[in-house]
Amino acid sequence: MFVRALAETDATMKEFVGGKAANLGEMLSRGFAVPEGFCVTTTAYVRAELVPREIEDAITRAYEELSGSEPVAVAVRSSSTAEDLPDASFAGQYDTYLNVRGSAAVLDAVRQCWGSLWTARATHYRENHCPDADPVIAVVVQKMVDAAFAGVLYTANPVTGNRAETVVEAAPGLGEAVVSGTVTPDHYRLTEDGEPAGGGCLSTSDLSRLTELGQALETAFGSPQDVEWAIDGDGELWITQSRPITTLFPVPEPGGEGTRAYWSVNVYQGISRPFTPMGAFFVRERQRGMSKYMSALGFSAEISTVDGWLYWDITDGVRDESKRDRMAAFVDSLAAPTGRIVTQLGADPRFPAVLGETAASPGPRRRRWERMVPALLWPDAARARVLRRAEELLGRFAGPAEATAEQRLEFVESVHSEVCRIEANLPRDANTAGSVAQQRAAELLGEHATAAEITTAFGGVPHNPTTEMDLALWRLATALRSETPLLLGTAPGELAAAYAAETLPPNVHNGVTEFLSAYGCRATAEIDLGVPRWSDDPEPVFAMLANFLRAPEEDAERRFAGAAAAAIAKIDELAARVPPPRRWLVRFLLHRSRALRGLREFPKLCLMRGFALLRAQLLAIGAELVTGGKLAAADDIVFLDLPEVRAAVAGEDFRATVADRKACHEREKRRQRVPSIILSDGTVPELDGDGTAADLTGLAASAGRVTGAARVVHDPDGARVEPGEILVAATTDPGWTPLFLTAAALVTETGGMISHGTTIAREYGIPAVVGVPGATRRIRTGQVITVDGSAGTILLG
Repeated sequence: MFVRALAETDATMKEFVGGKAANLGEMLSRGFAVPEGFCVTTTAYVRAELVPREIEDAITRAYEELSGSEPVAVAVRSSSTAEDLPDASFAGQYDTYLNVRGSAAVLDAVRQCWGSLWTARATHYRENHCPDADPVIAVVVQKMVDAAFAGVLYTANPVTGNRAETVVEAAPGLGEAVVSGTVTPDHYRLTEDGEPAGGGCLSTSDLSRLTELGQALETAFGSPQDVEWAIDGDGELWITQSRPITTLFPVPEPGGEGTRAYWSVNVYQGISRPFTPMGAFFVRERQRGMSKYMSALGFSAEISTVDGWLYWDITDGVRDESKRDRMAAFVDSLAAPTGRIVTQLGADPRFPAVLGETAASPGPRRRRWERMVPALLWPDAARARVLRRAEELLGRFAGPAEATAEQRLEFVESVHSEVCRIEANLPRDANTAGSVAQQRAAELLGEHATAAEITTAFGGVPHNPTTEMDLALWRLATALRSETPLLLGTAPGELAAAYAAETLPPNVHNGVTEFLSAYGCRATAEIDLGVPRWSDDPEPVFAMLANFLRAPEEDAERRFAGAAAAAIAKIDELAARVPPPRRWLVRFLLHRSRALRGLREFPKLCLMRGFALLRAQLLAIGAELVTGGKLAAADDIVFLDLPEVRAAVAGEDFRATVADRKACHEREKRRQRVPSIILSDGTVPELDGDGTAADLTGLAASAGRVTGAARVVHDPDGARVEPGEILVAATTDPGWTPLFLTAAALVTETGGMISHGTTIAREYGIPAVVGVPGATRRIRTGQVITVDGSAGTILLG
């Protein structure tokens, strides 16, 4: 109970012996060379104060049996249950003691390992990587290897992510010196198609053995491994630890020969968290409506999913010279600087060029001038026609109020494809007319105006549902200023619970209810149907209200109106640069474009309303599945896809499946960086020459120049941006835009001229620079920076 031989442990005993001991036991059972030893179990840690003498006796007996006639030198190392996890290695967080000899010294080292569970560094690491873990600790005691050479072995390159490379670091003596960084080891990078070259302390034979060992361990454990090893004086190779490499980003199984390239759908959609399985199902269905156009640009017809991360295979577009430029332009318009990476890969020898083997260009979309001209002449009527059609379509998606799970599922199955295509099924002539009008005005202005100047004419655009949502929330905050002590003095989660219980003051409850009736379908990462809507959980709404209430009583509506006035004045200025009749036509086109461009965000709102309606039906189905013992909770249904819901309604128990998927989802949510493009060998390509300059550059997305303190935000729910601060984020979607009302400027790592964030930044009249690689890592909260949205530059103070 208190001590167990390593040879008697395996992967099923993690809660009893910890991650390290479980891995060592598993390797022993598979025939790998692991030094013998024993584990002081988690039970011993938990009961140490109750039966210390019994535990000490058990450890002493185990050590004496390991030693034989003479005390042997051992390594005493932690084996926490929160250690060597798939997403958190805990490397170096807990204590290790080497060359421990004698039972008294072993007992003391065990106590020290127990204590290391609660050091400041271990506690901080645990809070950041697995905050819900209930930490207990076991301790491994192993015979020391009399090492001639030792080090670490990575079966994939931990820096580049390349799964086709093995990296070895080695030094004479104990491997602890390599792991701790107290020596500069010999470094070897071995490729699959190259012969290992010796040198330094290791021979070619040593490297070959290590490579073969790494491949065997990766096969045994099913993932790339981080291995600690030692070679003793007799030349025998020992393993002292093997754990997953936790930093590698998941990669799809290659769908063709050679190296493949993938573009992240998550980045394209402006979300930095994994999709739920139901969310992925609906996004794939939505994108199938674009498959003809996307395939003509070189994108795969279907989207791949790995651990919640969605990818398009873009290899076709990278290799095909007739498609590459168009693909790069399309990608950059949404998620710069990814298009530059596409262009760069086109020169990579791993992607040999092809021409004429793929589909023809989609060509320009046919413009229905007979419909666009009336939209330009009578924009209000054109917009009203779009709104009426939207209500007609959405009226079909409400579904039954009272029904069985089977009936609800039949309804969802019957309409889900139409919901996913609602954006395409809305009249597009008015939106297209607004876009074409801007293009024609730019052509008429020619060299008399820059692209940045023309975008300035689109500040304060009316009828944009996203800006209308933000301003409605601001108006609500203004109306509730008398409730500031309540709204600032109570945690947003508690306010949300009080709202559900209907115990808030009537003005607060009614105001939030009115806001949610219009915008409760929205959320951060809202393109994932599995994400709770604000109507499901209004905690983010209360957090945003608090953010506004902390700000001075600045009038956001006046700010928005000021942006509109400046834009209209800009139109007059631009038009005056050209002679009549071009002057009058430029003015007409830009004003009409302003009147119609707000419709650009409207189809996304309609999709979200449709998603919210279907989500409500799915949650009702989930509740019935809970009653039937097929799910543990109603909202677990989002960790199934629609065909699996059909199987669950038919009687299949998905509780274990959902538990595994939820654990994977929580693990993947903790990833700090989502690569825009990743290759099939795991490499994340970087832009040539980027990341070394003192200042940062990106895409000039919204004009203006501002100096202020940066606020780096990774999740908008509950985030606070003070007036005058510059919002710095990896990416944004409409759920972020309420923060724009207090932000002085915007900086993002991805984004393009037509992405949601840049569109809203322009409408609020705040400078924006997007497509800035590494912005959230290179800029610190509180650091004074200067954002020039006209030049696309950021000066670091």
